Amino acid sequence: MEINTILLIEDNPSDVELTRRALTKSRIKNNLIVMEDGEDALDYLFCRGAFANRDPYDLPTIVLLDLHLPKVDGFEVLKAIRHSDITRRMPVVILTSSNEEVDVATCYDNGANSYIRKPVDFNQFVEAVNHLGLYWLVINEKPPLPL
Repeated sequence: MEINTILLIEDNPSDVELTRRALTKSRIKNNLIVMEDGEDALDYLFCRGAFANRDPYDLPTIVLLDLHLPKVDGFEVLKAIRHSDITRRMPVVILTSSNEEVDVATCYDNGANSYIRKPVDFNQFVEAVNHLGLYWLVINEKPPLPL
């Protein structure tokens, strides 16, 4: 059975730990890869720098992307993902605390599959992660790799 990989692009250690705990509590045991800034995330996805030997077709099943990241922000990461023939079909869920309408619109305009505001309450966050995992990792049909 194929192990689905979740790529979490998040710079806040508390939010990373909260996400790990929520995944565990929701019994989502997928491989979790964490990138703490947009530049490292792009290097990982596009097999550059420290990730130059990574298989470019070994893509995460889903990307959970924060918007406010160091080096390269989440908006630019999203644009880069959507402009690559290899990654453009990969599901990207924005997972952020931003409640700015312009951020929501910009993300959808640039190809985000979903926009989720991080709930402040841990139990609500666990519930959101549980639904997210059920849909994107179990129910949703994974997009085919490009030819």
